[in-house]
Amino acid sequence: DNTQLADMITLIEQQLQTVYDPEFPVIDIFTLGLIYEINILEPEQTIHLLMTFTTPACPMGELIEHMVHNAILEVYPDRTIDLELTFDPLWAPKMIKDEDLQRMFE
Repeated sequence: DNTQLADMITLIEQQLQTVYDPEFPVIDIFTLGLIYEINILEPEQTIHLLMTFTTPACPMGELIEHMVHNAILEVYPDRTIDLELTFDPLWAPKMIKDEDLQRMFE
């Protein structure tokens, strides 16, 4: 049901707002624009995230993936979490969802 899926995605977005890139500790990864897509795959019981890092050589990448995984498992412990990394498009400050925070990068 679409309402249930929308509610799940909202809850996942809220959870992602508790995850911070250690290199940008003032902005969570969702607001930072690192999450490109969230898909709920039924009946596979899988949550698929298409995400990126601020740079392809992000030294904290593995840690961020681990934190994302744990944040979603807190609310959906019985789901499979499928993280897909992409650098197309490359992350840029214009992807930050908050205009005031965007200005910090100008």
